[in-house]
Amino acid sequence: MWGGRFADGPSALMEQINASIDFDKRLAEQDIAGSRAHADMLAHQGIISRQDADAILAGLDRIAAEISEGRFVFKRALEDIHLNIEARVGEIAGDAAGRLHTARSRNDQVATDLRLWVRAACERIDHALLALQRALLLQAEEHAGTIMPGFTHLQPAQPVTFGHHCLAYVEMFSRDRGRFMDACARLNESPLGAAALAGTSFPIDRERTARTLGFARPMRNSLDAVASRDFALEFLAAATIASTHLSRLAEEIVLWTSPAFGFLKLSDAFSTGSSIMPQKRNPDAAELVRAKTGRVLGHFVALAAVLKALPLAYAKDLQEDKEVLFGAADALELSVAAMAAMVADWKVEKEAMLAHARAGYPTATDLADWLVRVAGKPFRTAHRIAGAIVKRAEELNLPLEQMPLAEMQKIEPEMTSDVFAILSVAASVASRKSSGGTAPERVREQIGFWREKLQ
Repeated sequence: MWGGRFADGPSALMEQINASIDFDKRLAEQDIAGSRAHADMLAHQGIISRQDADAILAGLDRIAAEISEGRFVFKRALEDIHLNIEARVGEIAGDAAGRLHTARSRNDQVATDLRLWVRAACERIDHALLALQRALLLQAEEHAGTIMPGFTHLQPAQPVTFGHHCLAYVEMFSRDRGRFMDACARLNESPLGAAALAGTSFPIDRERTARTLGFARPMRNSLDAVASRDFALEFLAAATIASTHLSRLAEEIVLWTSPAFGFLKLSDAFSTGSSIMPQKRNPDAAELVRAKTGRVLGHFVALAAVLKALPLAYAKDLQEDKEVLFGAADALELSVAAMAAMVADWKVEKEAMLAHARAGYPTATDLADWLVRVAGKPFRTAHRIAGAIVKRAEELNLPLEQMPLAEMQKIEPEMTSDVFAILSVAASVASRKSSGGTAPERVREQIGFWREKLQ
């Protein structure tokens, strides 16, 4: 492609480090779309003839069919997807193909391709996260009143409902979807026409190519158009946060399917056995979702390190943006799909959840609140009294709701038998009626909101 300047070809080692076709062939669809838009614009502007443009477009159509049918031969000697497609257009369309690269560079070409690819990836991931939200919402609907322990520090804290817990993840994944859509909106500007870095002297119509490719507008600055990859970094940041949320849910699945908790059971479809221990049921799918978060985070860090010291405009360092993008998107899409399937698959063990919810004096805060509300104590005083009652209950090996009133009155004489109405986990859950609380009626309100929003 640059034989006029170079007398000799690259060494085998140079070809190995320089070629990107092994991974950037995934941009074939986007590269063809960009070339179609560019060729049509060139003809519309009178920069090339309509006849030449039609020959180029016919060649691009044929290449798209060859790639779709697995007949296209990708050549490492041609380095990347752009030159592979351009060379094949030349074989099909002859001399007309040499006009395709008028008023553009591989610099704006690859930036356009990559924005198109990331935009499509954002949309795919948004749809996958929506499916996951819907799976969690179904679980929340079924278990709006199922009592489970709520934890802080992984210690029993206060009872909640499993439906409320599921809805917490619906909220998280909603924010993840928002981040991908925000990233999609910001990247939706066209670099095409920026050429190598300075624009072009040809009378191109960048508005036309931007519209054809579904971009909101052309990018305003040609240097920024070819040099910026913050859109890729933003995608990876959103992917990292979403992966972190998936990992937290995966960790809970791992914990909750263990005999120590016994809150959930996964079917054979999402469990594996042991090569030596016949009794084992391992939650490997959840563990792998948890592990892939490290991969996605690593890709984010890798691209940030590539970008952090690059002067404007283009440098070949930017070739390293693709593998990390593809790898993160692949890992995240697989993880979201696997998680949605596991959520739909799990079986909730209500009795185990309820038994654990009763352990560890989870209604101690209800006792303190009662002392504030009924006995008029300042909360800090009530907190101290409730703590002392819990300590005595531990000594007697009794749950709070079975503590003799006389024992409680030794600690606080103003205690009355009315307190027993608020000491069960069911009463505790039912009382949490503040906006966003875990009371089943509030959970059902949240379910109604999300049912409408996720239609």
